[in-house]
Amino acid sequence: MMILSNPIFLPNGMEAIKAEYKEFPLEEFNQNPLIQALPPLLDKAATIKKLMVKPIYKKEERNVDSAYRIYMVNRLFQLFTPLPVHIEVWNMIHSLIMQGYLARNPFDKDYKQYINESGKEIINRSYEINSRHNFRTTAGCGTFIGYSGIGKTTTINRVLSNIPQVIVHNQYKNIHYNQIQLVWLKLEAPSNSSLKALCLQFFMKIDELLGTNNYKKYVSRNMSVDHMLPLIGQVAHNIGLGLLIIDETQNIKKRGADQIMNFFVYLINSGINLCLIGTPGAYDLFGKELRMTRRLTGNAEIIYNNMKYGDEFTFLLESIWKYQWTRKFVPFNEEFEKLFYEETQGISDLMIKLFVYSQQQAIENGKEELSVELIKRVAKQKFRLLQPMLNAIRSGNPHKIAKYEDIRRIELEQPVVSKNNEYKKQEPIKKKSNDKVKIVEKVEKPTTKVKHKQYKEDDLRYLLQEGEKQDKTPYQVLLEDDYIEDAAKWIEVGTL
Repeated sequence: MMILSNPIFLPNGMEAIKAEYKEFPLEEFNQNPLIQALPPLLDKAATIKKLMVKPIYKKEERNVDSAYRIYMVNRLFQLFTPLPVHIEVWNMIHSLIMQGYLARNPFDKDYKQYINESGKEIINRSYEINSRHNFRTTAGCGTFIGYSGIGKTTTINRVLSNIPQVIVHNQYKNIHYNQIQLVWLKLEAPSNSSLKALCLQFFMKIDELLGTNNYKKYVSRNMSVDHMLPLIGQVAHNIGLGLLIIDETQNIKKRGADQIMNFFVYLINSGINLCLIGTPGAYDLFGKELRMTRRLTGNAEIIYNNMKYGDEFTFLLESIWKYQWTRKFVPFNEEFEKLFYEETQGISDLMIKLFVYSQQQAIENGKEELSVELIKRVAKQKFRLLQPMLNAIRSGNPHKIAKYEDIRRIELEQPVVSKNNEYKKQEPIKKKSNDKVKIVEKVEKPTTKVKHKQYKEDDLRYLLQEGEKQDKTPYQVLLEDDYIEDAAKWIEVGTL
């Protein structure tokens, strides 16, 4: 959590900070109290320092009784090592907040007029969702989509922990200014895709944080969603909401997707910034609409796939490896590196868990040191239920991966076939003997020379070309290499 330099307490006991206004090098920031009360922007080195979390660790602890060391290893779950994607998220969150506040200067005449006219229309029930008067929003939408277990929520929470959530204003440039500013609010997408449930969650969270009674005021009247939407926008402006974060957006299913998407677009149009977080299952649902809204803030779409076998993976594993509570310290080497990638496929959550569980097993069985055999055995025991998903990732086969929407690798610029071929090249360990290996034996060239374009062996077109030499149809080639399922199965099911 952020250590507040000048904390104060609201009547409901919520901790906040008193506004301290800073001068920014950007002139447009220095006329708006909602921006000047925010923390200063940081360079890359300072950002890394703010994000990093190191667990308590002393070499002498290796000599402590095993019963305590087993619990000490759990400290690794607190570790947070900043990677390039985390810097991207940091910049996206700060940019969204500051950019969104530009058009919402509480001392700007046009903005005050917009708020007053909107309030009157809501009271008179003449408010039109698509009407913005003369207000030109600077709000936008950011997206953060990635594998399950890759650390999306943890990353967002680390960034938000460095931004004060509630700021209290009293006076700005010798002018009385009584305002409670809610810089950010984090909600979870309802599992039943109910827009009303999301609206109710909004009011409840606001009341919990600020001690207001919006839920009682609006919900007790059994108000419809259509009437709640303008009220949410008005409340967000009244409390100076800088960013609304919606987590677990993959929960939004097609049944309620259109209504919730319209709600998101309405919020952006009314001046409220959004950040949507989800697994790849959410990408198809929101991709088209979000590509339009992201133009408002530049390119604020971050895709976080599993790490490839390379420098980033090595860097993270090395940062974990130095925290060993076994009596004998085992140095890091390439064999361990390849093994960890094979067993975790570059998913950071699994990397931490495998390292923790392996140490605990070594301490419990009295071996007191990590080994390749031990790590393999622990992975087999602890990741038993995950093996179908991990095997799908290992295969690089889009048909297998598509069965699990949370592990679908998203490439914005490369086609699917090329993407998976590149992935296979990165794999540090060969497939197991019982796996189907996509190698076509060489056959004798036909007597009649036919010129064919030469493709690489990891190219799908190569497989089709080799299959043609063996008089195999494209269907047979794709079926044998598990790119498609046997159509006969579906025909048999259909005739039952």
